[in-house]
Amino acid sequence: MRHFILFVVLAFSQEFFAQEHFPTQITGITTLYNNPLEGVFVINKTSEKGIQTDKEGRFSIAVKKGDIVVFSSLMTKEMQVQVDEKLNITNFLVIELSAQSNQLREVVVRSYNGTNARALGIIPQDTKSYSAAERKLKTATDLKGAGGGICLDPVLNLISGRTAMLKKELAVEKKEDFMEMLEKLFDRNHFVNKLSIPEDYVKGFEYYAVENPYFTKILNSKNKVATEFLLGELALKYKDIIACENE
Repeated sequence: MRHFILFVVLAFSQEFFAQEHFPTQITGITTLYNNPLEGVFVINKTSEKGIQTDKEGRFSIAVKKGDIVVFSSLMTKEMQVQVDEKLNITNFLVIELSAQSNQLREVVVRSYNGTNARALGIIPQDTKSYSAAERKLKTATDLKGAGGGICLDPVLNLISGRTAMLKKELAVEKKEDFMEMLEKLFDRNHFVNKLSIPEDYVKGFEYYAVENPYFTKILNSKNKVATEFLLGELALKYKDIIACENE
């Protein structure tokens, strides 16, 4: 009996010290150039739970020993921190992030059979490329005529409703592009098994997601960690909508 009591005391002591060194919450602030940074995704990759930092860059997130916490935003490089003995999580953490750099790391030279106006230097390299829908809308709303005068077609297009129709076509094209990006990042199995979206509702959920301008902004940044986190948040709301419809 005495040995049993000693075993229980030791087990309790180990649990107590483990909790003392590894509390259930870590708190801190994210900074960029020593300034607090709002809107940073703080995601526990192990538990798949996450939050965003507030206006003062502060965060608080549940962790346990061995968890990996990811700090990610549109402006900064992704940073991963593992919860272990090296991390002094008993103190208020200051996470200094690095600015996202678009520096060119590699130049690849390829040989092409065909040439185009950009390659020949006829059109500047930084000239914007337009999609079919963007080109139609630009042509329909451009007031400058071919000879430098004023063209009346845009006015007529506005009155006839053609401009509004072309804007709708452009919006549809952009949503289809976002849908394609989303489906390249996550397969159908992710929506059904990971997010628990009913299989018949997967396509509807994709449309629901790309209707959200903040989500498409994150999706367009190609930040998979942040995109997956937001997708999970939207999935919870979408399942509530499904539940209300089926009542």
